[in-house]
Amino acid sequence: MKLIEVPPREGLVWVRRGFQVFLRQPFGFASLFAACALVFLVLLRVPYVGEPILLVVAPVGSLLFMIATRLGAAGQRPVPGAFVELATADRARRIRLLQLGIAYLVAAFIAIGLVAAVEGDTSGPLAEVSGDASSTTDTAATELTDPRVQAGFLLRLGLGALLSIPFWHAPGLVWWGAQGWARALFFSTLAIWRNLGAFAVYGLAWAGLGVAFAMALGIVVGLAGPLSATYVATPLVLAFTTVLYASLWFTFAGCFADDDPPAVVE
Repeated sequence: MKLIEVPPREGLVWVRRGFQVFLRQPFGFASLFAACALVFLVLLRVPYVGEPILLVVAPVGSLLFMIATRLGAAGQRPVPGAFVELATADRARRIRLLQLGIAYLVAAFIAIGLVAAVEGDTSGPLAEVSGDASSTTDTAATELTDPRVQAGFLLRLGLGALLSIPFWHAPGLVWWGAQGWARALFFSTLAIWRNLGAFAVYGLAWAGLGVAFAMALGIVVGLAGPLSATYVATPLVLAFTTVLYASLWFTFAGCFADDDPPAVVE
Protein backbone atom coordinates (compact mmCIF):
# COMPACT_ATOMS: atom_id res chain seq x y z
CA MET A 1 0.00 0.00 0.00
CA LYS A 2 1.22 3.47 -0.87
CA LEU A 3 1.59 6.06 1.87
CA ILE A 4 -0.06 9.35 0.95
CA GLU A 5 -0.15 12.79 2.57
CA VAL A 6 -3.34 14.76 3.14
CA PRO A 7 -4.03 18.37 4.22
CA PRO A 8 -4.98 19.10 7.85
CA ARG A 9 -8.64 19.69 6.96
CA GLU A 10 -8.92 16.01 6.05
CA GLY A 11 -9.13 15.26 9.79
CA LEU A 12 -12.60 16.83 9.85
CA VAL A 13 -13.59 14.72 6.84
CA TRP A 14 -12.65 11.55 8.71
CA VAL A 15 -14.87 12.55 11.63
CA ARG A 16 -17.77 13.51 9.37
CA ARG A 17 -17.60 10.25 7.42
CA GLY A 18 -17.56 8.29 10.66
CA PHE A 19 -20.90 9.84 11.62
CA GLN A 20 -22.32 9.37 8.13
CA VAL A 21 -21.50 5.69 7.84
CA PHE A 22 -22.79 5.03 11.35
CA LEU A 23 -26.10 6.77 10.67
CA ARG A 24 -26.61 4.65 7.56
CA GLN A 25 -26.54 1.42 9.59
CA PRO A 26 -26.62 2.33 13.29
CA PHE A 27 -27.93 -1.02 14.53
CA GLY A 28 -25.24 -2.95 12.68
CA PHE A 29 -22.44 -0.90 14.24
CA ALA A 30 -24.16 -0.93 17.63
CA SER A 31 -24.34 -4.72 17.58
CA LEU A 32 -20.65 -4.92 16.67
CA PHE A 33 -19.74 -2.65 19.56
CA ALA A 34 -21.94 -4.70 21.91
CA ALA A 35 -20.24 -7.93 20.80
CA CYS A 36 -16.77 -6.45 21.38
CA ALA A 37 -17.82 -5.07 24.76
CA LEU A 38 -19.17 -8.50 25.78
CA VAL A 39 -15.87 -10.17 24.89
CA PHE A 40 -14.05 -7.45 26.83
CA LEU A 41 -16.14 -8.00 29.96
CA VAL A 42 -15.89 -11.79 29.78
CA LEU A 43 -12.10 -11.74 29.42
CA LEU A 44 -11.75 -9.34 32.35
CA ARG A 45 -13.45 -11.93 34.56
CA VAL A 46 -11.08 -14.74 33.59
CA PRO A 47 -8.36 -14.91 36.27
CA TYR A 48 -4.67 -14.66 35.36
CA VAL A 49 -4.94 -15.14 31.59
CA GLY A 50 -7.97 -12.96 30.82
CA GLU A 51 -6.19 -9.60 30.71
CA PRO A 52 -3.19 -10.84 28.66
CA ILE A 53 -5.58 -12.41 26.13
CA LEU A 54 -7.54 -9.15 26.02
CA LEU A 55 -4.37 -7.25 25.11
CA VAL A 56 -3.51 -9.77 22.40
CA VAL A 57 -6.94 -9.48 20.76
CA ALA A 58 -7.11 -5.67 21.10
CA PRO A 59 -5.83 -5.11 17.52
CA VAL A 60 -8.54 -7.52 16.33
CA GLY A 61 -11.20 -5.23 17.78
CA SER A 62 -9.81 -2.24 15.87
CA LEU A 63 -9.60 -4.32 12.70
CA LEU A 64 -13.21 -5.50 13.05
CA PHE A 65 -14.40 -1.91 13.09
CA MET A 66 -12.20 -1.08 10.09
CA ILE A 67 -13.65 -4.01 8.14
CA ALA A 68 -17.19 -3.14 9.22
CA THR A 69 -16.82 0.51 8.20
CA ARG A 70 -15.27 -0.49 4.89
CA LEU A 71 -18.27 -2.72 4.21
CA GLY A 72 -20.76 -0.14 5.42
CA ALA A 73 -19.22 2.57 3.26
CA ALA A 74 -19.58 0.26 0.27
CA GLY A 75 -23.28 -0.24 1.01
CA GLN A 76 -22.93 -3.69 2.56
CA ARG A 77 -23.94 -4.92 5.99
CA PRO A 78 -21.16 -4.44 8.57
CA VAL A 79 -22.51 -7.30 10.69
CA PRO A 80 -22.13 -10.20 10.20
CA GLY A 81 -19.93 -9.21 7.26
CA ALA A 82 -16.97 -8.14 9.42
CA PHE A 83 -16.99 -11.39 11.38
CA VAL A 84 -17.30 -13.46 8.22
CA GLU A 85 -14.35 -11.71 6.57
CA LEU A 86 -12.22 -12.18 9.68
CA ALA A 87 -13.17 -15.86 10.07
CA THR A 88 -12.64 -16.77 6.41
CA ALA A 89 -9.29 -15.02 5.98
CA ASP A 90 -6.22 -16.99 4.94
CA ARG A 91 -3.84 -18.41 7.51
CA ALA A 92 -1.07 -15.90 6.71
CA ARG A 93 -3.29 -12.95 7.62
CA ARG A 94 -4.36 -14.51 10.89
CA ILE A 95 -0.75 -15.28 11.84
CA ARG A 96 0.33 -11.69 11.13
CA LEU A 97 -2.56 -10.40 13.22
CA LEU A 98 -1.62 -12.74 16.08
CA GLN A 99 1.98 -11.54 15.94
CA LEU A 100 0.77 -7.95 16.09
CA GLY A 101 -1.36 -8.80 19.13
CA ILE A 102 1.64 -10.37 20.88
CA ALA A 103 3.68 -7.25 20.11
CA TYR A 104 0.90 -5.15 21.66
CA LEU A 105 0.92 -7.37 24.74
CA VAL A 106 4.68 -6.97 25.19
CA ALA A 107 4.51 -3.19 24.66
CA ALA A 108 1.64 -2.87 27.12
CA PHE A 109 3.48 -4.89 29.77
CA ILE A 110 6.55 -2.70 29.35
CA ALA A 111 4.37 0.40 29.77
CA ILE A 112 2.69 -1.09 32.85
CA GLY A 113 6.08 -1.92 34.33
CA LEU A 114 7.34 1.62 33.81
CA VAL A 115 4.26 3.09 35.47
CA ALA A 116 4.57 0.67 38.38
CA ALA A 117 8.23 1.61 38.83
CA VAL A 118 7.32 5.31 39.00
CA GLU A 119 4.31 4.89 41.29
CA GLY A 120 6.09 2.51 43.65
CA ASP A 121 3.91 1.39 46.55
CA THR A 122 1.31 4.15 46.11
CA SER A 123 -1.05 2.18 43.85
CA GLY A 124 -2.20 -0.14 46.65
CA PRO A 125 -3.27 2.55 49.17
CA LEU A 126 -4.86 4.61 46.41
CA ALA A 127 -6.94 1.64 45.26
CA GLU A 128 -8.03 0.99 48.85
CA VAL A 129 -9.10 4.61 49.32
CA SER A 130 -11.02 4.59 46.03
CA GLY A 131 -12.87 1.41 46.92
CA ASP A 132 -13.60 2.31 50.55
CA ALA A 133 -16.89 4.14 50.96
CA SER A 134 -15.89 5.28 54.45
CA SER A 135 -12.79 7.12 53.22
CA THR A 136 -12.98 10.88 53.52
CA THR A 137 -12.35 13.38 50.75
CA ASP A 138 -9.27 14.62 52.61
CA THR A 139 -7.82 11.11 52.70
CA ALA A 140 -8.28 10.69 48.96
CA ALA A 141 -6.85 14.15 48.31
CA THR A 142 -3.77 13.31 50.38
CA GLU A 143 -3.12 10.20 48.32
CA LEU A 144 -3.65 12.06 45.03
CA THR A 145 -1.17 14.81 45.96
CA ASP A 146 1.64 12.27 46.25
CA PRO A 147 4.20 13.25 43.54
CA ARG A 148 4.58 9.61 42.55
CA VAL A 149 0.85 9.29 41.90
CA GLN A 150 0.84 12.44 39.79
CA ALA A 151 3.94 11.33 37.87
CA GLY A 152 2.37 7.92 37.30
CA PHE A 153 -0.80 9.54 35.95
CA LEU A 154 1.14 11.70 33.50
CA LEU A 155 3.23 8.70 32.46
CA ARG A 156 0.08 6.68 31.80
CA LEU A 157 -1.23 9.41 29.50
CA GLY A 158 2.09 9.79 27.70
CA LEU A 159 2.72 6.08 27.23
CA GLY A 160 -0.88 5.53 26.16
CA ALA A 161 -0.51 8.16 23.45
CA LEU A 162 2.85 6.79 22.33
CA LEU A 163 1.52 3.24 22.23
CA SER A 164 -1.46 4.22 20.09
CA ILE A 165 0.69 5.74 17.33
CA PRO A 166 2.43 2.61 15.99
CA PHE A 167 -0.66 0.46 16.52
CA TRP A 168 -3.14 2.92 14.96
CA HIS A 169 -2.85 1.75 11.35
CA ALA A 170 -1.00 -1.51 12.05
CA PRO A 171 -4.06 -3.83 12.01
CA GLY A 172 -5.07 -2.52 8.60
CA LEU A 173 -1.53 -2.77 7.26
CA VAL A 174 -1.09 -6.41 8.26
CA TRP A 175 -4.57 -7.24 6.93
CA TRP A 176 -4.80 -5.35 3.64
CA GLY A 177 -1.16 -4.43 3.10
CA ALA A 178 0.24 -7.92 3.83
CA GLN A 179 2.93 -6.36 6.01
CA GLY A 180 4.70 -8.04 8.90
CA TRP A 181 4.01 -6.73 12.38
CA ALA A 182 7.28 -4.75 12.68
CA ARG A 183 6.93 -3.16 9.24
CA ALA A 184 3.30 -2.31 9.99
CA LEU A 185 4.26 -0.57 13.23
CA PHE A 186 6.90 1.45 11.42
CA PHE A 187 4.64 2.61 8.59
CA SER A 188 1.78 3.36 10.97
CA THR A 189 4.09 5.70 12.88
CA LEU A 190 5.39 7.22 9.64
CA ALA A 191 1.86 7.80 8.32
CA ILE A 192 0.83 9.68 11.44
CA TRP A 193 4.02 11.75 11.36
CA ARG A 194 3.53 12.63 7.68
CA ASN A 195 -0.11 13.55 8.32
CA LEU A 196 0.35 15.08 11.75
CA GLY A 197 -1.76 18.11 10.88
CA ALA A 198 -4.74 15.99 9.83
CA PHE A 199 -4.48 13.86 12.96
CA ALA A 200 -4.19 16.96 15.14
CA VAL A 201 -7.41 18.31 13.61
CA TYR A 202 -9.00 14.85 13.96
CA GLY A 203 -8.06 14.67 17.64
CA LEU A 204 -9.15 18.23 18.39
CA ALA A 205 -12.47 17.65 16.63
CA TRP A 206 -13.18 14.58 18.75
CA ALA A 207 -12.06 16.40 21.90
CA GLY A 208 -14.38 19.30 21.10
CA LEU A 209 -17.27 16.96 20.37
CA GLY A 210 -16.54 15.13 23.61
CA VAL A 211 -16.69 18.35 25.63
CA ALA A 212 -19.91 19.45 23.93
CA PHE A 213 -21.37 15.99 24.46
CA ALA A 214 -20.45 16.02 28.17
CA MET A 215 -22.00 19.46 28.60
CA ALA A 216 -25.20 18.32 26.90
CA LEU A 217 -25.37 15.28 29.17
CA GLY A 218 -24.82 17.53 32.17
CA ILE A 219 -27.83 19.60 31.15
CA VAL A 220 -29.92 16.45 30.72
CA VAL A 221 -28.91 15.23 34.17
CA GLY A 222 -29.77 18.62 35.66
CA LEU A 223 -33.21 18.66 34.05
CA ALA A 224 -34.24 15.02 34.34
CA GLY A 225 -32.26 13.89 37.38
CA PRO A 226 -29.46 11.28 37.54
CA LEU A 227 -31.68 8.19 37.40
CA SER A 228 -33.87 9.28 34.49
CA ALA A 229 -30.89 10.71 32.59
CA THR A 230 -29.14 7.34 32.75
CA TYR A 231 -31.64 5.85 30.31
CA VAL A 232 -30.83 8.59 27.82
CA ALA A 233 -27.12 9.04 28.51
CA THR A 234 -26.07 5.38 28.32
CA PRO A 235 -27.14 4.71 24.70
CA LEU A 236 -25.84 8.11 23.62
CA VAL A 237 -22.41 7.45 25.15
CA LEU A 238 -22.29 4.03 23.48
CA ALA A 239 -23.29 5.55 20.13
CA PHE A 240 -20.68 8.29 20.45
CA THR A 241 -17.94 5.74 21.20
CA THR A 242 -19.09 3.55 18.32
CA VAL A 243 -18.86 6.46 15.87
CA LEU A 244 -15.32 7.11 17.07
CA TYR A 245 -14.34 3.54 16.23
CA ALA A 246 -16.23 3.73 12.94
CA SER A 247 -14.01 6.61 11.87
CA LEU A 248 -10.83 4.50 12.19
CA TRP A 249 -11.21 3.11 8.68
CA PHE A 250 -11.34 6.58 7.16
CA THR A 251 -8.09 7.59 8.88
CA PHE A 252 -6.51 4.47 7.39
CA ALA A 253 -7.97 4.93 3.92
CA GLY A 254 -6.93 8.58 4.03
CA CYS A 255 -3.28 7.73 4.66
CA PHE A 256 -2.80 4.66 2.46
CA ALA A 257 -3.82 4.33 -1.16
CA ASP A 258 -5.75 1.15 -1.95
CA ASP A 259 -5.53 -0.45 -5.36
CA ASP A 260 -9.27 -1.04 -5.32
CA PRO A 261 -10.85 1.35 -2.82
CA PRO A 262 -14.50 0.92 -1.88
CA ALA A 263 -17.08 3.61 -2.37
CA VAL A 264 -17.11 6.03 0.53
CA VAL A 265 -19.82 8.18 2.00
CA GLU A 266 -19.74 11.74 0.79
